[in-house]
This record gives sequence, structure tokens and C-alpha cells, in this order.
Amino acid sequence: MKLPKNRQYTVRLMAPFNMRCATCGEYIYKGKKFNARKEDVEDEDYLGIRIYRFYIKCTRCLQEISFRTDPKSTDYEIEAGATRNFMALKKAEEQAKREEEEEKEADANNPMKMLENRTEQSKQEMELVEALEELRELNVRQGNVDFDQMLSKYNDEDRKLLVQAHAG
Repeated sequence: MKLPKNRQYTVRLMAPFNMRCATCGEYIYKGKKFNARKEDVEDEDYLGIRIYRFYIKCTRCLQEISFRTDPKSTDYEIEAGATRNFMALKKAEEQAKREEEEEKEADANNPMKMLENRTEQSKQEMELVEALEELRELNVRQGNVDFDQMLSKYNDEDRKLLVQAHAG
């Protein structure tokens, strides 16, 4: 039996992101379940990873919405029928990543900043070494305590106090 190369399969999936239908304006939230058609995207892959295209229908107007996998950014890419809603978390992560890269670049280009960072790092290492030495000294002091001798000493003192209380 010979099957067509770009065969479509029916699959059950959840909407991978919040979107809004371009025709009727219906909001489709992330996690909404759909029966979808899935197909391989022809002549496209990313580092040998196949890219899939999905077709779902709007719950209100039955307009077809298509999106596909985007393995490069480990996300999905909307193609037609809807617009993707704002993703604040993703934007914030991208902004933080950009700022971190800019800071690294500024540090690499500024020799005084590099020196300050090294000085700060060596200071932190010295503090860690001192704290570790303090803990070791504390352990040595606690290790030298003979608990049996200490208990017998306190028991002797308790006996003396009892004898003095009965005598007085």
C-alpha cells in the first residue's frame, strides 16, 4: 500500500499558547483541547529535526488556524488564522538574557571592571576560607569534650547539693 508523501494525521492536542482568532476575535487560551490535523512541513527541518504543521478550527467561527513547530527556539510559530497573544514571561526572559550578554560584553571591554570583578571574587573566596576554618575549629573543640566525664561531674555536684540541703 503506497501512502502519499505529505499525509495528514488527526491528532488530539492542546493549544500551545494563547491566541486570538483573526476572523471573529475569539480568545483561545493555552491548554484548550482540539482535534487537529498534523502534517510534516515539506523541505524544511532544523538540524535534522522534522518540523510539523498543525491545523485547528476556531471554536466560534470554525476559521482554520495553522501553526507549526519551531525547534530552533523550542516554541511554536503561528502561520495563519490567528494572532498570538502577548507573552510577558517570554519577553522578560529574553530581555534578561540580552542584558546579561551586554553586561558580559561591557565587562570584557573594560579592564577596570574586570579588575574590580576579580578583586570582589577573591574577597569572597577569602571569606569562604575563613568561615570554613571557623567551622573546623568549632568541630575540633566539640570533638575534645568528654560527655561521660562532664555528666559524672554534674552528678557529683548534684549529690553535694543534696547532702547540703539535708544537712541544712
